Amino acid sequence: MNTTVFLFTPPFTQLNTPYPATAYLKGFLNTKGITSFHADLGIEVTVKLFSKQGLMRLFNEVKQEEQLSTNAQRIFAQKDVYIRTIGDVVAFLQGKNPTMAHFIASRNFLPEADRFNELTDLHWAFGSMGVQDKAKYIATLYLEDLSDFIKECVDEHFGFSRYAEQLGRSANSFDDFYAELQKPLSLIDEITIEQLQQHISKLQPKLVAISVPFPGNLFSAFRCVQWIKKYHPSIHVTMGGGFPNTELRSLKDQRVFEFFDTITLDDGEAPLEQLLKFINNEIGKEELKRTFILDKYEVVYYNNSSCKDYKQADVGTPDYSDLLLDQYISAIEVANPMHSLWTDGRWNKLTMAHGCYWGKCTFCDISLDYIKLYEPIAASLLCDRMETIIAQTGNNGFHFVDEAAPPSLMRSLALEIIKRNLIVSWWTNIRFEKSFIRDLCLLLRESGCIAVSGGLEVASDRLLTLINKGVTVEQVARVNKHFTEAGIMVHAYLMYGFPTQTAQETIDSLEMVRQMFKAGIMQSAFWHRFTMTAHSPIGLDPAKFNVQRAKETEIFFADNDVEHMDATGADHESFSFGLKKSLFNYMQGLCLDDTLHKWFEVKVPKTSIAPDYILKIVTADELPVFKPAARVVFLGTLLKSEIITKSKKGNQWEVMQLTITNRKQTLQIQVDKTKGEWLAEMLPQLSSSNKPVTLGDLKDSFEKNGLEDFELFWDNKPVNTLYKVGLLRL
Repeated sequence: MNTTVFLFTPPFTQLNTPYPATAYLKGFLNTKGITSFHADLGIEVTVKLFSKQGLMRLFNEVKQEEQLSTNAQRIFAQKDVYIRTIGDVVAFLQGKNPTMAHFIASRNFLPEADRFNELTDLHWAFGSMGVQDKAKYIATLYLEDLSDFIKECVDEHFGFSRYAEQLGRSANSFDDFYAELQKPLSLIDEITIEQLQQHISKLQPKLVAISVPFPGNLFSAFRCVQWIKKYHPSIHVTMGGGFPNTELRSLKDQRVFEFFDTITLDDGEAPLEQLLKFINNEIGKEELKRTFILDKYEVVYYNNSSCKDYKQADVGTPDYSDLLLDQYISAIEVANPMHSLWTDGRWNKLTMAHGCYWGKCTFCDISLDYIKLYEPIAASLLCDRMETIIAQTGNNGFHFVDEAAPPSLMRSLALEIIKRNLIVSWWTNIRFEKSFIRDLCLLLRESGCIAVSGGLEVASDRLLTLINKGVTVEQVARVNKHFTEAGIMVHAYLMYGFPTQTAQETIDSLEMVRQMFKAGIMQSAFWHRFTMTAHSPIGLDPAKFNVQRAKETEIFFADNDVEHMDATGADHESFSFGLKKSLFNYMQGLCLDDTLHKWFEVKVPKTSIAPDYILKIVTADELPVFKPAARVVFLGTLLKSEIITKSKKGNQWEVMQLTITNRKQTLQIQVDKTKGEWLAEMLPQLSSSNKPVTLGDLKDSFEKNGLEDFELFWDNKPVNTLYKVGLLRL
């Protein structure tokens, strides 16, 4: 079987779903009639290692039991139990053996080592009905125990999603990495190479294209290429993906090209096409697109400006065929609801738009094309691709992996999903901007949106301005309220250690977060320590933000994370543990009324935020704004309209009673007879499948029927309660 291109992702990214880069590129190659095959070596290695034969091989690697830690000795002593149970556990986590849940959840089946010391009260965490989730959590701890054993006894670099990450993370020099590659193969390396060998032998590719999204994939990528160059030196091997896009833009070390023939940057479609032409001797090296190559013993970067990138409409539909979709493993991390979404269940990955429509945040790599060049995809094309992927994978869950999904496109996508009667569930990353009004959030929910994640960053208006986030804490609170009331889970990315951030601002930021959890408008969050990156506005001009680089080092290999000194800010590290511990409790609904100083071992200032600051925001009335261009959509069903006679003190008059329903409730409203007749006639015309109707159109129609005071009619009871049954202004 001769295949032109073999694309693969090296170990390890996620256990529950494939990283999408190779599926994107395979979809593009399909449009060009170029044969390709792609694989996720991460899941292939995982299922081979965590099998009966794999564990037998693992335990046979251990030679000196007496030198092991107490935890590793305990696991080794139970090796026969691990070998006997591993097949059932993996099958359960793959969704193939759901009846094992009760046995696993009973805690009378699996061996338990140190990871089980982390167990909280499982009944409190999962409830009496969450047997499947409880069992997934226990099975996840079981695998993490084995992971700890592997790391101690067999391969110090092992990690389910961060293999040898410390070697690849901003290693300005290639020296340590190169030295590590001269060492003998570990067991993980051996299994990886065995899987790779099977693919190469079967496919006989001309070009091997390796996607390296994260630092934790890099070492394994080099190990794979090391083997290819030894046994198949004629195969051209290239690297692309998130890691080289952000870290290798200053590459100079010639030794990298003892392994890779070329390295490409940014969008992969045009560079890959040019590379194939180069391999086929159709073009010279000068015509390569965004490609590093060794030329006369020097690392040279060629970027043929006459070769244009493809529009998003022309790159094809991601193709998930070839991947072992039934082999992925769903794990559960109970502490964080959004992390559970990331790790539990298989999600089809898609992108609504290339780049970021905002593109101004000062901590972000906005100078790079993958963020800087914004290009949305039409909602109809997105839905076409969704339908194709559902048919191919049998899975209707989607994770849109945008930098920040644009609200206008989310609205259009939701309307298109509803119009086509697609049954999907989806989630994405957003900015907490004011466009997310109540009715838009209700529309998104109706289309299948189940969660959003967005950057609150430092919950301080001064620092949000310095970050150039374009939002305020008040605005974030109001948007979170809209999502939460619509039934959409909200996850916030939180940041501490931003340049010039004071201890007072750190504590006040925590207080804002506490109040949001107490108000019930945030369900999940995670604190990140600020990292200065080379391609962000802060990294490019640190003096503007009152910080300086720790030292200038000549870059030969990776260049992204930049050490810096913040002379005016607080001792940021002293807040780390307390911030994370408090958040863990808040996500469980615990300690929401406790004072903030209890979380910290160091003395911290009292918060300057009023204790009801967030509550006042979310309980304040939001006055309606009449926007003639706003589209009006009706997603409910008008059950009946009838004229009824009312009387009071001998007076009688007729009113129109409308009965309207949706999946959750039925509402009855009574309005003036003539206005009710007009409304009953208009509601069916507001369907998402009909021609768009704006608020201005409705006003014109209202007045043409001789009716007066449209705004008074529309924005007062009872009409303004109909959003509950699907009458939305967008």
